[in-house]
Amino acid sequence: RMLSDYKPKNNVQDSYKILDLEEGCSLDDVRNSYHNLAKKYHPDSSSGVADSKAFIRVEEAYRVVLSDLSAKQKSDPGEEEEDQFKSKSLQHRHYLSFEGVGIGTPSQREKQYMQFRVDRATEQVLEYRQQRLESRYAGSDLSRAKDVRQSKKVKITQAVERLVEDLIQESMAKGDFDNLSGKGKPLQKFSHSPHIDPMTHNLNRILIDNGYQPEWILLQKEIRETIERLRKSIVASRRKLGEPMTLSKQKQWARICEQFAEDIRKLNKRVDNFNLVVPILSRQMVHFSTDKEILRAQKTYETVLEKVSASDMKENEGEEGK
Repeated sequence: RMLSDYKPKNNVQDSYKILDLEEGCSLDDVRNSYHNLAKKYHPDSSSGVADSKAFIRVEEAYRVVLSDLSAKQKSDPGEEEEDQFKSKSLQHRHYLSFEGVGIGTPSQREKQYMQFRVDRATEQVLEYRQQRLESRYAGSDLSRAKDVRQSKKVKITQAVERLVEDLIQESMAKGDFDNLSGKGKPLQKFSHSPHIDPMTHNLNRILIDNGYQPEWILLQKEIRETIERLRKSIVASRRKLGEPMTLSKQKQWARICEQFAEDIRKLNKRVDNFNLVVPILSRQMVHFSTDKEILRAQKTYETVLEKVSASDMKENEGEEGK
């Protein structure tokens, strides 16, 4: 109905110029040009040159060019070729939602877009881990030499373990271990809790002892040790300044607080890295607040100061009694 009642204002030559085309172009060129200009000038797009008037001119030119192409092809036989040049209302919103991913109905495209986001997140995690490994082993030659030395060490260790195992078996066959006090008794388990499977606990303990801890567990342990070290250091620095604080000591305390804030900022970056690799959402950590940590250190210092003053008072009372 729109095509039959609508009378465009542009002529054929102007329409080709608006679409940046020349006469005699193919239908695919017309459609591709219209797609690009629609994404560029459509009001709902995020383009910086979006303009509703320009989009209307592009759409008018597109219809005029389609009509011109269909008129040129009317003399050609075959209904298939005539149907090929029929004007169709393009779904330009298809390129403005779901990042242009997927085909089909909106619900089908939404499912395809969700799968696309999952795949993209997986690729980002893999890229992050690859970057971590590359940064950890920056020098290729040094890392290769280190790997060779480690492999030789493992081979030697395995050979020694096999030799030791053979000697133990030979000694047991001879009866050298019959005089031991613990003969015939079960080995002591790692855990005495009845709620833990002994085999699973022992396997986990063996993996941990041999350095097979997951990355997020090591990061969590490192973050906790770092924050405890920072807390102890700032409390010790405050105790060194003592009371009352002069102007020079106040300036020194301000510099200590600035350095502490920088350390907390670096620690929060490691918290972000930990949240990226932790497999459980409930185990994610929040950022540490510099103001809260400084206030906590001040309270800890005051508590220690009160304890010291109380002990001094008791000592003075004891000396007076003597």
